[in-house]
Amino acid sequence: MKTETAQTQQGVMSQLGQRMAKGSFWANKLKSWLWIFVRSVLICGISFIILYPILIKVMIAVKDPIDMYDATVVWIPKHFTLDNFALVSKALNYPKILLNTVLLSGLVMLLQTFSCVLAGYGFSRIKFRGSGLLFGCVIFTILVPPQTIMIPTYLQYKNFDVLGLISLIQGQPSNLINSYWPFIISSMLGMGLKTGLFVYIFRQFFRGIPKEMEEAALVDGSGTFGTFIRIILPNAIPSVVTVMLFSFVWQWNDSFFTSMILNDAKVMSSMLSTAGAQILFFLDTPGASSKPDPLYLSMIQNTAVLMAILPLIIMYLFVQRHFVESMERSGVVG
Repeated sequence: MKTETAQTQQGVMSQLGQRMAKGSFWANKLKSWLWIFVRSVLICGISFIILYPILIKVMIAVKDPIDMYDATVVWIPKHFTLDNFALVSKALNYPKILLNTVLLSGLVMLLQTFSCVLAGYGFSRIKFRGSGLLFGCVIFTILVPPQTIMIPTYLQYKNFDVLGLISLIQGQPSNLINSYWPFIISSMLGMGLKTGLFVYIFRQFFRGIPKEMEEAALVDGSGTFGTFIRIILPNAIPSVVTVMLFSFVWQWNDSFFTSMILNDAKVMSSMLSTAGAQILFFLDTPGASSKPDPLYLSMIQNTAVLMAILPLIIMYLFVQRHFVESMERSGVVG
């Protein structure tokens, strides 16, 4: 009798254990599905918020002016056209400006990366009296608003002189305003956009490389510069890619220093600042009795903005895998 009671209790306990295990399994499954659902909603929502302005600009750019007055047209136009792109290309001389912007941003990217990688390596490996204070000054440049150095920077390049040598040779300082030389000089000397941030990225990355690698190279007879070129720089490819992409994009999008240095619309950012006036002048034909439609002018300006950011979007589609990988390996977050 006792044996049967014990077996019955064991059977009941076994059934309860199975039910509890099954319930725990479905509870964990429900939590997993719920987390996947919440994560998907968050990702889709954030992606929509980021992509919504771009999608709006694309839809407006391919619309015919007739669709702008059609209340039934919201996203997909009834009259698809690429005339807006052709008009902006002619009005703003887009091919020439695109070429100028690519060349300027690419040159600034190379010079700035070269100067910052040397400075970052020096701060990470070479210790001297006052090196910490000097690096603190470099970091402080990140916090200084560009408006505070606008006037000195402008005057420096308007009356550019190197130790009085230029005045000695040609009788007066050189005026570098409305030329590309200010961007080249500042990038080459480590004074370009976000230079403090780039030096910080390189310094932190180089500090993570074991010093034993350099010591082994020195034992093998390699000098400091040779060790940097053959050992350190190949291992710093992730940080180099990160800085190059940041430098290129920030120079492409910069409007503050570009509008201060360049008087004419020579690059994308300066083109956008004067796009409205240029498009209005292009559309305002002599002898016309009325001004261009403001709504149509707004649509053309929207197309100009889209054409300015379109090369960056295309570039990101090709380099996003390398960019994300380099960001992870270089430790740049936030």
